[in-house]
Amino acid sequence: MTDTQVDAPGRTGGPSREGGSGRLHRLIHGWSANLVQMLLALTQQLLLIPAFLHFWSSDRLAAWLALYAAGSLVIVADAGLQLRAINRFLSFKSCVDCDGRTASFYARMMRIYLGIVVVLGVLLAASTELFPPAAVLGFHAMPTFDTAMLVMTVGTLLALPANLVSGLYRVRGKYGRAVWSQNVALLLGQVGQLVAIAWFGSLLAVAIAYVSVQILFALFLIAYDAPRQLPFLRRNRSATSPSWRWSAGQFGLAFPFSIANLTELALANAPMLLVSAMVADRVAVAQWGLIRVIASFVRGVCIQITLPIGAELGHDHAIGDKVRLRGLYAHGSVFVTAMASLIVAGLLPFWSDFFALWTHGSIPNDATLTVTLLLGSAVAAPSLMAFVFANHSNRGDLLVRTKGLQLIAFLILSALLIPRLGPLGAAIAIVASDLLTQVGILTLVIMRQTLAHPLRHTLVLIAVMVAIMLGGWGLGLAIHATMPGTGLQRFLAECAIWVIVVAALASPLLMERVRGRVLAAVPN
Repeated sequence: MTDTQVDAPGRTGGPSREGGSGRLHRLIHGWSANLVQMLLALTQQLLLIPAFLHFWSSDRLAAWLALYAAGSLVIVADAGLQLRAINRFLSFKSCVDCDGRTASFYARMMRIYLGIVVVLGVLLAASTELFPPAAVLGFHAMPTFDTAMLVMTVGTLLALPANLVSGLYRVRGKYGRAVWSQNVALLLGQVGQLVAIAWFGSLLAVAIAYVSVQILFALFLIAYDAPRQLPFLRRNRSATSPSWRWSAGQFGLAFPFSIANLTELALANAPMLLVSAMVADRVAVAQWGLIRVIASFVRGVCIQITLPIGAELGHDHAIGDKVRLRGLYAHGSVFVTAMASLIVAGLLPFWSDFFALWTHGSIPNDATLTVTLLLGSAVAAPSLMAFVFANHSNRGDLLVRTKGLQLIAFLILSALLIPRLGPLGAAIAIVASDLLTQVGILTLVIMRQTLAHPLRHTLVLIAVMVAIMLGGWGLGLAIHATMPGTGLQRFLAECAIWVIVVAALASPLLMERVRGRVLAAVPN
């Protein structure tokens, strides 16, 4: 069945047009956009720091990092509404008047988003006046800090309604367009920050440069691009405002998605705080923070791989196309597992060399901690496929139960293990909570409900994981043992040889016949 044949009859042209370019094209477009977005995020958080230090002192840089963190936290104001809207948009695909119902729901949800912006904007302004951030956070010596904090938080809040457009683009096969637009905004924002710091040198100027591009990006999507890409949105511009009861109901229905994704956010940040509070050795804390970065990177890559697939799975789930749903889920699960295993297999043998170069030998590497976190990231990869699909198939109750149990398990294990084992205890708590809940409950339930042969598929995932990691790890150890020299040149030569050998071994997959046989062998 082709992309142009999956829509129910009687619907208008929007959904049918979205499949014209083909599923594979949409996935590749989404993956490439996500890859660029990850690189831009690394540039913002890592590469811009030396440029800031060229113009600022460490105290002023600390103030900027506090502003950036505050702006990043504003995303919680979405409260799960984006995923709630995505699931409603997907459910309309099986309706006769898909475009009409989508436009009506979009208009009402946009009014809710605008209400959030107004209410929270007023609260932020009032709280800044009552509790000056400079006094609370200890930046008294910086007169523009309070104003910069207000600009950063309210400016980021003003861009929040773009989440609704991005969610609709996911459903209508335009996932890559939304991410590429955001990438352009991120790039322009980074250029603006450099210009602002070089020209004005103040925190306020850099904050304005950062948020102004985000606001322009949101206005571009909402006012220009969305009505142009999806003309049916113009139909309900004069629709009646949603009632208070209906609006409150949307927050209630979005609550499970909010809890699930807030748990992901907590698990990404809470371990660093817990280790800092419970471990007295500051070198061990720094060691944990650095090793945790690479594990978070592997998890982030897996999430970015699964997001475009999740949008396609949500489409198949909404229209009841079980054949394509099973095939895409099975192939996507194997793909994300293989990619995670390949990344981990390449990191493990060369990590010690990289860590020594990265830290200039000032912080010792903990091999046990590294292996625990990286292997845990690879093992959890299939569960991320299940997590994203659950978000796109309206399984709120399952998400709340699973992610709530995961957070509780992590906190209990952390309290028991970190005082005894230090950072290794935190790593075990993260991996164990993933295995017990997200893998042991969420993944198994999703696979049992989705696939015809979940046990066979699980065995295939395990075989793929073991084969790739052992093969790649062994290859890396052999290269590491035979490569002469030291320092950066040796490290780069090791990585280059490993990549060349792996690429040569994987090259048969470029042939359509071989690739077709591999895909056919995946049980779904």
